[in-house]
Amino acid sequence: MSSESGKFSADIDEDVIAAALESVEKQREAAADEVSVPTPDVATPDVAAEGELAALRARVEALEARERELTGQLDQERERTLRALADLDNARKRAQREREEVVRYGLERALKDLLPVIDNLDRALDLGDRTGKWDGLAEGVRMTRKLLEDTLARQGLKAFSASGKPFDPHLHEAMGHEEREDLPPNAVSTEVLRGFTLHDRLVRPALVMVARPPAAPSGAEESAVADAAPASPEPEVSGGNS
Repeated sequence: MSSESGKFSADIDEDVIAAALESVEKQREAAADEVSVPTPDVATPDVAAEGELAALRARVEALEARERELTGQLDQERERTLRALADLDNARKRAQREREEVVRYGLERALKDLLPVIDNLDRALDLGDRTGKWDGLAEGVRMTRKLLEDTLARQGLKAFSASGKPFDPHLHEAMGHEEREDLPPNAVSTEVLRGFTLHDRLVRPALVMVARPPAAPSGAEESAVADAAPASPEPEVSGGNS
């Protein structure tokens, strides 16, 4: 009996010792884990909020900068579009004006070629009026000229007279000067050829002579006139016989 009791006591002692050793080992491992694992730095709530706010501000600034960039690009595109529309409108108006000029003045060259015909008819009538040898033929020429002028007038070609009017370099072409006492200086004294307009455009200026006052006689001319005048006869001296 005593031997069994001693054996049991020895078994208890070994179990207790083994448990104690195991406990100590676990405590040592736990202590080693606590030492080897660093404790993370936990930021305070205020620091975390400030960081998040700074990030949001940076994001907002980036978005605002992008918005300004896109707005600038949009303004540039709008200006380019407006300029393109203005150029297109100007081109359309220019083309419209050119079409109108073609319609309005397209016959200018052909009508201008007919002007010598009118000039010859005018010369024929002038010759007949001065010589008085036309009789019935003059009336036929006059009717022909009237018919031709009416036809050309329907196309916009019209003659204008310059006789007696002040000389206008925009409407008249001077061929020379004439001394005239009955007209003011620079007035049209003689109309050689009439001028013509096509609608509001000058086709041919009037060919004219321009009046100027007669030149005053010079001193030499006055002396020559005086020498050419007959001398007054001297009174005869009668001689008496004494």
